[in-house]
Amino acid sequence: MHLSHKRIKKRIAILICYFGNLPWYFKYFIHTCKYNPEVDFYIITDDGSWTNKLPSNVTMIYKNIEEINQLAAKKLGFTTNINEGYKLCDFKPAYGFLFPDIFKGYDFWGHGDIDVIFGDIRQFITDEILDNHELINVRHDFISGYFLLFKNDEKMNTLFMQSNDYQKVLSSPVHYCFDETNFQYNDFTDILTYPKRKHEVDSMTHLVKRLEKKNELKTYFDFHVIEGLPGRLKWDNGKLYYRNKYEVLLYHMIYFKNIFNPKRIPETIPESFTISPTRIYH
Repeated sequence: MHLSHKRIKKRIAILICYFGNLPWYFKYFIHTCKYNPEVDFYIITDDGSWTNKLPSNVTMIYKNIEEINQLAAKKLGFTTNINEGYKLCDFKPAYGFLFPDIFKGYDFWGHGDIDVIFGDIRQFITDEILDNHELINVRHDFISGYFLLFKNDEKMNTLFMQSNDYQKVLSSPVHYCFDETNFQYNDFTDILTYPKRKHEVDSMTHLVKRLEKKNELKTYFDFHVIEGLPGRLKWDNGKLYYRNKYEVLLYHMIYFKNIFNPKRIPETIPESFTISPTRIYH
Protein backbone atom coordinates (compact mmCIF):
# COMPACT_ATOMS: atom_id res chain seq x y z
CA MET A 1 0.00 0.00 0.00
CA HIS A 2 1.35 3.43 -0.91
CA LEU A 3 2.10 6.10 1.70
CA SER A 4 2.26 9.23 -0.44
CA HIS A 5 -0.22 11.31 1.56
CA LYS A 6 1.37 13.98 3.73
CA ARG A 7 -0.82 17.03 3.20
CA ILE A 8 -4.25 15.54 2.66
CA LYS A 9 -5.98 13.24 5.12
CA LYS A 10 -8.42 11.40 2.88
CA ARG A 11 -6.92 8.51 0.93
CA ILE A 12 -8.12 7.64 -2.57
CA ALA A 13 -7.41 4.57 -4.70
CA ILE A 14 -8.52 4.10 -8.29
CA LEU A 15 -8.70 0.68 -9.94
CA ILE A 16 -8.61 0.10 -13.68
CA CYS A 17 -8.88 -3.27 -15.43
CA TYR A 18 -7.48 -3.43 -18.95
CA PHE A 19 -7.01 -6.61 -20.98
CA GLY A 20 -5.16 -6.89 -24.27
CA ASN A 21 -2.15 -4.97 -25.54
CA LEU A 22 -1.67 -1.67 -23.73
CA PRO A 23 -2.29 1.13 -26.29
CA TRP A 24 -0.11 4.10 -27.26
CA TYR A 25 -1.85 6.50 -24.89
CA PHE A 26 -1.06 4.40 -21.82
CA LYS A 27 2.30 6.17 -21.56
CA TYR A 28 0.57 9.55 -21.32
CA PHE A 29 -1.91 8.18 -18.79
CA ILE A 30 0.89 6.89 -16.54
CA HIS A 31 2.78 10.16 -16.88
CA THR A 32 -0.20 12.19 -15.68
CA CYS A 33 -0.87 9.74 -12.82
CA LYS A 34 2.64 10.53 -11.59
CA TYR A 35 1.63 14.16 -11.04
CA ASN A 36 -1.20 13.10 -8.72
CA PRO A 37 0.84 11.61 -5.85
CA GLU A 38 -2.07 11.90 -3.40
CA VAL A 39 -4.08 9.37 -5.42
CA ASP A 40 -3.01 5.72 -5.80
CA PHE A 41 -3.69 3.86 -9.04
CA TYR A 42 -3.98 0.09 -9.41
CA ILE A 43 -4.06 -1.44 -12.89
CA ILE A 44 -5.12 -5.06 -13.40
CA THR A 45 -3.89 -6.24 -16.79
CA ASP A 46 -2.71 -9.30 -18.68
CA ASP A 47 -0.14 -7.32 -20.71
CA GLY A 48 3.27 -7.86 -19.14
CA SER A 49 5.18 -5.90 -21.78
CA TRP A 50 5.49 -2.65 -19.80
CA THR A 51 9.15 -2.23 -18.90
CA ASN A 52 9.30 1.46 -17.98
CA LYS A 53 9.67 2.41 -14.35
CA LEU A 54 6.30 3.07 -12.74
CA PRO A 55 5.62 6.10 -10.53
CA SER A 56 5.46 5.26 -6.82
CA ASN A 57 1.66 5.74 -6.80
CA VAL A 58 0.99 3.25 -9.63
CA THR A 59 0.84 -0.53 -9.15
CA MET A 60 0.38 -3.10 -11.91
CA ILE A 61 -1.37 -6.36 -10.96
CA TYR A 62 -1.11 -9.17 -13.49
CA LYS A 63 -4.22 -11.33 -13.92
CA ASN A 64 -6.11 -12.72 -16.89
CA ILE A 65 -9.82 -12.49 -17.65
CA GLU A 66 -10.54 -16.02 -16.50
CA GLU A 67 -9.03 -15.28 -13.08
CA ILE A 68 -11.29 -12.23 -12.77
CA ASN A 69 -14.26 -14.32 -13.90
CA GLN A 70 -13.60 -16.95 -11.25
CA LEU A 71 -13.09 -14.35 -8.53
CA ALA A 72 -16.30 -12.51 -9.47
CA ALA A 73 -18.38 -15.70 -9.54
CA LYS A 74 -17.04 -16.80 -6.17
CA LYS A 75 -17.68 -13.42 -4.53
CA LEU A 76 -21.10 -12.82 -6.09
CA GLY A 77 -22.40 -16.36 -5.67
CA PHE A 78 -23.52 -16.88 -9.26
CA THR A 79 -21.89 -17.62 -12.63
CA THR A 80 -20.44 -14.62 -14.42
CA ASN A 81 -19.63 -14.35 -18.13
CA ILE A 82 -16.72 -11.97 -18.64
CA ASN A 83 -15.82 -12.91 -22.19
CA GLU A 84 -13.81 -9.80 -23.13
CA GLY A 85 -12.27 -6.75 -21.52
CA TYR A 86 -15.15 -4.50 -22.59
CA LYS A 87 -17.60 -6.52 -20.49
CA LEU A 88 -15.68 -5.46 -17.38
CA CYS A 89 -17.28 -2.01 -17.70
CA ASP A 90 -20.42 -3.61 -16.26
CA PHE A 91 -18.41 -4.80 -13.25
CA LYS A 92 -16.83 -1.43 -12.38
CA PRO A 93 -19.47 -0.53 -9.73
CA ALA A 94 -18.69 -3.85 -8.02
CA TYR A 95 -14.92 -3.30 -7.70
CA GLY A 96 -15.20 -2.26 -4.04
CA PHE A 97 -17.00 -5.52 -3.32
CA LEU A 98 -14.77 -7.71 -5.50
CA PHE A 99 -11.38 -6.27 -4.52
CA PRO A 100 -11.59 -5.24 -0.84
CA ASP A 101 -7.93 -6.10 -0.23
CA ILE A 102 -6.78 -3.52 -2.77
CA PHE A 103 -8.88 -0.81 -1.14
CA LYS A 104 -8.13 -1.66 2.48
CA GLY A 105 -7.14 1.48 4.38
CA TYR A 106 -8.50 3.92 1.80
CA ASP A 107 -11.31 6.37 2.50
CA PHE A 108 -12.57 6.34 -1.10
CA TRP A 109 -12.15 3.98 -4.02
CA GLY A 110 -12.87 4.63 -7.64
CA HIS A 111 -13.04 3.06 -11.06
CA GLY A 112 -11.57 4.57 -14.18
CA ASP A 113 -10.13 4.11 -17.68
CA ILE A 114 -6.72 4.55 -19.24
CA ASP A 115 -7.87 6.75 -22.18
CA VAL A 116 -7.51 9.73 -19.89
CA ILE A 117 -5.11 12.65 -19.47
CA PHE A 118 -5.29 13.76 -15.84
CA GLY A 119 -4.93 17.28 -14.58
CA ASP A 120 -4.70 18.01 -10.86
CA ILE A 121 -7.30 15.66 -9.37
CA ARG A 122 -7.08 16.98 -5.82
CA GLN A 123 -7.55 20.57 -6.97
CA PHE A 124 -11.14 19.50 -7.68
CA ILE A 125 -11.72 16.58 -5.30
CA THR A 126 -11.02 18.25 -1.96
CA ASP A 127 -11.32 16.79 1.52
CA GLU A 128 -14.37 18.99 2.05
CA ILE A 129 -16.11 17.32 -0.89
CA LEU A 130 -15.06 13.88 0.33
CA ASP A 131 -16.30 14.64 3.86
CA ASN A 132 -19.76 15.54 2.63
CA HIS A 133 -20.49 13.02 -0.11
CA GLU A 134 -20.66 9.26 -0.60
CA LEU A 135 -20.43 9.23 -4.40
CA ILE A 136 -18.44 11.74 -6.44
CA ASN A 137 -18.94 12.18 -10.18
CA VAL A 138 -17.10 14.49 -12.58
CA ARG A 139 -20.02 15.15 -14.91
CA HIS A 140 -23.14 17.11 -13.98
CA ASP A 141 -25.66 14.83 -15.68
CA PHE A 142 -24.83 11.12 -15.80
CA ILE A 143 -22.27 8.85 -14.18
CA SER A 144 -18.86 8.79 -15.82
CA GLY A 145 -17.38 5.30 -15.97
CA TYR A 146 -13.94 6.75 -16.70
CA PHE A 147 -13.80 8.39 -13.24
CA LEU A 148 -16.13 7.80 -10.31
CA LEU A 149 -15.43 7.71 -6.56
CA PHE A 150 -17.28 5.78 -3.84
CA LYS A 151 -16.93 6.08 -0.09
CA ASN A 152 -15.18 2.92 1.04
CA ASP A 153 -17.84 1.40 3.28
CA GLU A 154 -20.30 -1.48 3.07
CA LYS A 155 -23.18 0.68 1.87
CA MET A 156 -21.29 2.00 -1.14
CA ASN A 157 -19.33 -1.18 -1.86
CA THR A 158 -22.64 -3.02 -2.28
CA LEU A 159 -24.58 -0.12 -3.83
CA PHE A 160 -24.70 -1.88 -7.20
CA MET A 161 -26.78 -4.63 -5.60
CA GLN A 162 -29.64 -2.16 -5.18
CA SER A 163 -30.09 -2.20 -8.95
CA ASN A 164 -33.09 -4.28 -9.94
CA ASP A 165 -31.01 -5.92 -12.66
CA TYR A 166 -27.50 -6.38 -11.29
CA GLN A 167 -27.65 -10.20 -11.38
CA LYS A 168 -28.98 -10.17 -14.95
CA VAL A 169 -26.19 -7.81 -16.00
CA LEU A 170 -23.30 -9.52 -14.24
CA SER A 171 -24.31 -13.05 -15.24
CA SER A 172 -24.74 -12.21 -18.94
CA PRO A 173 -21.98 -11.93 -21.60
CA VAL A 174 -23.87 -8.93 -23.07
CA HIS A 175 -22.44 -5.49 -22.36
CA TYR A 176 -25.19 -3.29 -20.88
CA CYS A 177 -23.25 -0.10 -20.08
CA PHE A 178 -24.32 -0.78 -16.49
CA ASP A 179 -21.61 1.43 -15.00
CA GLU A 180 -23.11 4.47 -16.75
CA THR A 181 -26.57 4.78 -18.35
CA ASN A 182 -27.52 1.61 -20.25
CA PHE A 183 -26.65 3.71 -23.35
CA GLN A 184 -29.27 6.36 -22.50
CA TYR A 185 -26.88 9.30 -22.40
CA ASN A 186 -29.15 11.69 -24.27
CA ASP A 187 -31.99 11.16 -21.81
CA PHE A 188 -29.84 12.25 -18.89
CA THR A 189 -28.65 15.41 -20.62
CA ASP A 190 -32.28 16.57 -20.61
CA ILE A 191 -33.71 18.50 -17.66
CA LEU A 192 -35.45 15.34 -16.46
CA THR A 193 -34.18 13.97 -13.18
CA TYR A 194 -33.87 10.60 -14.82
CA PRO A 195 -35.38 9.11 -17.98
CA LYS A 196 -39.04 8.30 -18.20
CA ARG A 197 -38.41 6.19 -21.27
CA LYS A 198 -38.33 2.46 -20.55
CA HIS A 199 -34.81 1.15 -20.15
CA GLU A 200 -33.52 -2.39 -20.61
CA VAL A 201 -31.64 -2.54 -17.32
CA ASP A 202 -31.51 -0.45 -14.17
CA SER A 203 -28.09 1.16 -14.70
CA MET A 204 -25.99 2.87 -12.04
CA THR A 205 -27.15 6.31 -13.18
CA HIS A 206 -30.79 5.23 -12.93
CA LEU A 207 -30.12 3.80 -9.48
CA VAL A 208 -28.12 6.76 -8.17
CA LYS A 209 -30.62 9.34 -9.44
CA ARG A 210 -33.47 7.39 -7.86
CA LEU A 211 -31.75 7.20 -4.46
CA GLU A 212 -30.66 10.82 -4.72
CA LYS A 213 -34.28 11.90 -5.26
CA LYS A 214 -35.30 10.00 -2.10
CA ASN A 215 -32.45 11.60 -0.10
CA GLU A 216 -30.90 8.18 0.49
CA LEU A 217 -27.55 8.99 -1.09
CA LYS A 218 -25.21 11.96 -0.72
CA THR A 219 -23.99 12.62 -4.24
CA TYR A 220 -21.70 15.12 -5.90
CA PHE A 221 -22.31 15.93 -9.58
CA ASP A 222 -20.30 18.70 -11.24
CA PHE A 223 -18.69 19.26 -14.63
CA HIS A 224 -14.90 18.99 -14.31
CA VAL A 225 -13.93 17.25 -17.57
CA ILE A 226 -13.41 17.74 -21.28
CA GLU A 227 -14.57 15.19 -23.85
CA GLY A 228 -14.92 15.13 -27.62
CA LEU A 229 -12.39 16.85 -29.91
CA PRO A 230 -12.20 20.44 -28.64
CA GLY A 231 -8.49 21.07 -29.15
CA ARG A 232 -6.91 24.01 -27.30
CA LEU A 233 -5.91 21.76 -24.39
CA LYS A 234 -2.60 22.21 -22.63
CA TRP A 235 -1.07 19.91 -20.03
CA ASP A 236 1.67 21.61 -18.03
CA ASN A 237 3.45 20.04 -15.06
CA GLY A 238 0.39 18.25 -13.73
CA LYS A 239 -2.16 20.93 -14.58
CA LEU A 240 -4.61 20.67 -17.50
CA TYR A 241 -6.07 23.78 -19.11
CA TYR A 242 -8.68 24.42 -21.78
CA ARG A 243 -8.25 27.59 -23.84
CA ASN A 244 -5.43 28.60 -21.48
CA LYS A 245 -7.92 29.74 -18.85
CA TYR A 246 -10.18 26.93 -17.66
CA GLU A 247 -8.52 24.33 -15.46
CA VAL A 248 -10.04 20.83 -15.82
CA LEU A 249 -9.66 17.58 -13.92
CA LEU A 250 -9.18 15.33 -16.96
CA TYR A 251 -9.52 14.94 -20.70
CA HIS A 252 -11.35 11.79 -21.80
CA MET A 253 -9.86 10.69 -25.13
CA ILE A 254 -12.83 8.57 -26.17
CA TYR A 255 -12.71 9.84 -29.81
CA PHE A 256 -9.23 11.33 -29.92
CA LYS A 257 -7.52 7.98 -29.26
CA ASN A 258 -8.90 6.65 -32.57
CA ILE A 259 -8.03 9.75 -34.62
CA PHE A 260 -4.45 10.25 -33.44
CA ASN A 261 -2.27 7.21 -34.12
CA PRO A 262 1.33 8.28 -33.54
CA LYS A 263 4.12 6.38 -35.27
CA ARG A 264 6.43 7.03 -32.36
CA ILE A 265 5.90 7.91 -28.70
CA PRO A 266 8.75 9.84 -27.08
CA GLU A 267 10.93 7.86 -24.71
CA THR A 268 10.16 10.45 -22.03
CA ILE A 269 6.87 12.35 -22.05
CA PRO A 270 7.69 16.08 -21.71
CA GLU A 271 6.56 18.27 -18.83
CA SER A 272 4.33 20.25 -21.16
CA PHE A 273 2.32 19.37 -24.28
CA THR A 274 -0.74 20.57 -26.17
CA ILE A 275 -3.62 18.58 -27.64
CA SER A 276 -5.31 19.69 -30.86
CA PRO A 277 -8.41 17.94 -32.29
CA THR A 278 -6.12 15.57 -34.22
CA ARG A 279 -2.75 15.24 -32.50
CA ILE A 280 -0.47 15.90 -29.51
CA TYR A 281 2.25 18.52 -29.90
CA HIS A 282 5.40 18.46 -27.75
